[in-house]
Amino acid sequence: MKITMRAAALVLVAAFAMSANAQTRRQTQEFKTSKGTVKITPIYHAALLIEAGGKDIYLDPANPADVTGLPQADLILITDIHGDHLDPNLISKLSKPGTEVMAPPAVVKTVTNATPISNGETKEWNGWKIEAIPMYNIKRGPAPGQLYHPKGRGNGYVLTYGGKRFYFSGDTENIPEMRALKNIDVAFVCMNVPYTMPPEEAAEAVKAFHPKVVIPYHYKGSDLSIFKKDLEGTGIDVRLLEWYPKASS
Repeated sequence: MKITMRAAALVLVAAFAMSANAQTRRQTQEFKTSKGTVKITPIYHAALLIEAGGKDIYLDPANPADVTGLPQADLILITDIHGDHLDPNLISKLSKPGTEVMAPPAVVKTVTNATPISNGETKEWNGWKIEAIPMYNIKRGPAPGQLYHPKGRGNGYVLTYGGKRFYFSGDTENIPEMRALKNIDVAFVCMNVPYTMPPEEAAEAVKAFHPKVVIPYHYKGSDLSIFKKDLEGTGIDVRLLEWYPKASS
């Protein structure tokens, strides 16, 4: 019996250590607003956690995102139908009684409990203003005449809380709707070819709408040094975070 209890204790210690390690490596960013601090934590690729006002919001939870030690969701926002932006099993894992899900209508066909929100729509949620912004390809696609992300299918989002505006691009190229954004405090901008855009195009888009802070995400395989160099001298705070943690040795 003593051996069993000791083994159980060791398992608990190991689980706690794994959770602590997962939390330690996360690069949570904090932003002051008139309603208090907004914390945004990178998880993996396009997945992230937003914490504010005692509520937890996830964007694009999808495997292999590691959610060890993270809270269950009050709200889940999904941008598109692709598997690197949603996973029904992970959405279920993060959900609790009362969890709300908002997503483009194309996603609602898969995530059937989601509330649809389309390009151009705005919703209010627990002190947040949620604006669905277009995200799409202009020229890149799997074959001539096809685009990886057609206009109108997926959403980027502008979330406003306590006077601060946070933009999450979703999968997009350097589109007019992005360039026309105003008063963005923090922008999370995608880049990876062939599916969205290279760092040079992403930097050009960011120069156009000039957020105070920009954080590349959804960048697997991209050279972020090009993006950062292209924004030198603009006054934009470029923050390069680790969205693809290396395996522990």
